[in-house]
Amino acid sequence: MPIRAENKARYPRGWARISFRIRFVRAAGRCECTGQCRTHTGRCAAVHGSAHPVTKSPVVLTTAHLDRTPENCDDTNLLAMCQRCHLAYDAPEHAANASHTRAEARAAGCEPLFALDFFNPEGL
Repeated sequence: MPIRAENKARYPRGWARISFRIRFVRAAGRCECTGQCRTHTGRCAAVHGSAHPVTKSPVVLTTAHLDRTPENCDDTNLLAMCQRCHLAYDAPEHAANASHTRAEARAAGCEPLFALDFFNPEGL
Protein backbone atom coordinates (compact mmCIF):
# COMPACT_ATOMS: atom_id res chain seq x y z
CA MET A 1 0.00 0.00 0.00
CA PRO A 2 1.36 3.44 -0.72
CA ILE A 3 2.39 5.39 2.35
CA ARG A 4 0.29 8.51 2.81
CA ALA A 5 2.37 11.69 2.77
CA GLU A 6 1.22 12.70 6.27
CA ASN A 7 2.46 9.35 7.66
CA LYS A 8 5.83 9.10 5.87
CA ALA A 9 7.81 10.43 8.84
CA ARG A 10 6.37 7.67 11.05
CA TYR A 11 8.22 4.92 9.12
CA PRO A 12 11.85 4.12 9.98
CA ARG A 13 14.63 5.13 7.62
CA GLY A 14 15.20 1.51 6.50
CA TRP A 15 11.53 0.73 5.87
CA ALA A 16 12.05 -0.33 2.24
CA ARG A 17 14.62 -2.94 3.32
CA ILE A 18 12.43 -4.15 6.20
CA SER A 19 9.39 -4.47 3.96
CA PHE A 20 11.37 -6.27 1.24
CA ARG A 21 12.76 -8.76 3.78
CA ILE A 22 9.29 -9.52 5.17
CA ARG A 23 7.67 -9.94 1.73
CA PHE A 24 10.37 -11.76 -0.20
CA VAL A 25 12.72 -13.41 2.31
CA ARG A 26 10.45 -14.46 5.16
CA ALA A 27 7.24 -14.89 3.13
CA ALA A 28 9.00 -16.06 -0.05
CA GLY A 29 6.72 -13.85 -2.19
CA ARG A 30 3.49 -15.32 -0.83
CA CYS A 31 0.73 -13.70 1.23
CA GLU A 32 1.15 -14.68 4.89
CA CYS A 33 -2.45 -13.92 5.89
CA THR A 34 -4.08 -16.87 7.63
CA GLY A 35 -7.47 -15.25 8.11
CA GLN A 36 -6.55 -12.05 9.94
CA CYS A 37 -8.32 -10.19 7.09
CA ARG A 38 -11.64 -11.92 7.90
CA THR A 39 -12.21 -12.92 4.24
CA HIS A 40 -10.92 -16.51 4.34
CA THR A 41 -9.65 -19.29 6.57
CA GLY A 42 -6.26 -20.91 6.20
CA ARG A 43 -3.36 -19.29 4.41
CA CYS A 44 -4.12 -17.04 1.44
CA ALA A 45 -2.85 -18.56 -1.81
CA ALA A 46 -1.88 -15.22 -3.42
CA VAL A 47 1.65 -15.08 -4.86
CA HIS A 48 3.38 -11.83 -5.81
CA GLY A 49 3.26 -11.20 -9.57
CA SER A 50 0.69 -13.93 -10.25
CA ALA A 51 -3.04 -13.62 -10.83
CA HIS A 52 -4.88 -13.45 -7.51
CA PRO A 53 -6.83 -16.68 -6.93
CA VAL A 54 -10.02 -14.72 -6.14
CA THR A 55 -9.82 -11.39 -7.97
CA LYS A 56 -7.66 -12.54 -10.91
CA SER A 57 -5.79 -9.21 -10.79
CA PRO A 58 -1.97 -9.20 -10.51
CA VAL A 59 -0.85 -9.69 -6.91
CA VAL A 60 1.29 -7.02 -5.31
CA LEU A 61 2.49 -7.98 -1.86
CA THR A 62 2.42 -5.32 0.83
CA THR A 63 3.64 -5.28 4.43
CA ALA A 64 0.94 -4.78 7.03
CA HIS A 65 1.45 -3.52 10.58
CA LEU A 66 -0.86 -5.73 12.65
CA ASP A 67 -1.22 -3.04 15.34
CA ARG A 68 -1.57 -0.35 12.62
CA THR A 69 1.40 1.54 14.11
CA PRO A 70 4.08 2.30 11.48
CA GLU A 71 6.71 2.94 14.16
CA ASN A 72 6.40 -0.66 15.40
CA CYS A 73 8.49 -2.63 12.92
CA ASP A 74 9.08 -5.69 15.05
CA ASP A 75 8.86 -8.83 12.90
CA THR A 76 6.01 -10.15 15.05
CA ASN A 77 3.98 -7.04 14.15
CA LEU A 78 4.55 -7.29 10.38
CA LEU A 79 2.80 -9.55 7.89
CA ALA A 80 3.25 -9.86 4.13
CA MET A 81 -0.24 -9.45 2.68
CA CYS A 82 -1.70 -9.28 -0.80
CA GLN A 83 -3.62 -6.08 -1.50
CA ARG A 84 -6.99 -7.83 -1.02
CA CYS A 85 -6.08 -9.12 2.45
CA HIS A 86 -4.42 -5.84 3.49
CA LEU A 87 -7.39 -3.72 2.42
CA ALA A 88 -9.82 -6.07 4.17
CA TYR A 89 -7.66 -6.09 7.31
CA ASP A 90 -7.61 -2.28 7.40
CA ALA A 91 -11.29 -1.87 6.40
CA PRO A 92 -12.53 -0.95 9.92
CA GLU A 93 -9.88 1.78 10.16
CA HIS A 94 -10.71 3.05 6.65
CA ALA A 95 -14.42 3.18 7.53
CA ALA A 96 -13.73 5.09 10.74
CA ASN A 97 -11.51 7.57 8.87
CA ALA A 98 -14.18 8.08 6.19
CA SER A 99 -16.86 8.65 8.84
CA HIS A 100 -14.63 11.18 10.61
CA THR A 101 -13.90 12.98 7.32
CA ARG A 102 -17.64 13.19 6.48
CA ALA A 103 -18.42 14.52 9.97
CA GLU A 104 -15.74 17.20 9.65
CA ALA A 105 -17.08 18.21 6.25
CA ARG A 106 -20.61 18.51 7.64
CA ALA A 107 -19.35 20.57 10.58
CA ALA A 108 -17.65 22.89 8.09
CA GLY A 109 -20.94 23.35 6.26
CA CYS A 110 -20.16 21.22 3.21
CA GLU A 111 -23.08 19.49 1.57
CA PRO A 112 -22.79 15.81 0.57
CA LEU A 113 -21.98 15.26 -3.10
CA PHE A 114 -24.81 12.74 -3.46
CA ALA A 115 -28.23 12.54 -1.84
CA LEU A 116 -27.51 8.98 -0.66
CA ASP A 117 -24.35 8.21 1.27
CA PHE A 118 -22.98 4.93 -0.16
CA PHE A 119 -21.46 3.90 3.19
CA ASN A 120 -24.45 4.97 5.26
CA PRO A 121 -27.63 4.40 3.21
CA GLU A 122 -29.85 4.97 6.27
CA GLY A 123 -29.17 8.67 6.16
CA LEU A 124 -26.58 11.36 6.00
